[in-house]
Amino acid sequence: VQLQASGGGQVQAGGSLTLSCVSSGHAFNTYVIAWFRQAPGKEREFVTAIGWFAGNLTYADSVKERFSISRDNAKNTVYLQMNDLKPEDTATYYCARPRAPYTILFKKREDYLSWGQGTQVTVSS
Repeated sequence: VQLQASGGGQVQAGGSLTLSCVSSGHAFNTYVIAWFRQAPGKEREFVTAIGWFAGNLTYADSVKERFSISRDNAKNTVYLQMNDLKPEDTATYYCARPRAPYTILFKKREDYLSWGQGTQVTVSS
């Protein structure tokens, strides 16, 4: 499977961006899709994930109330709406899919097999 992340850019603090992750794989609707981010010199960290059934979502504490994940299974796409962006949100954002369908919402990068190429988000103060 291939994942293609897009939508990054440069915004001022308080601004918004929407990232997209398009999957080329089959049975998209049966897989968890997650977003991770990695800032320069830091470890890749979990941001959010969306499950294969309605309402199955989870967020890192640092982005709760500001970020929103959703999916459109007809378009094989997951979206990450990011509002009230802060300079500390600056990072390369990656979408990822686990090895198997119908899993729980993993939060560790080692539980994900397929990764998109990343899209850069830069938030200036």
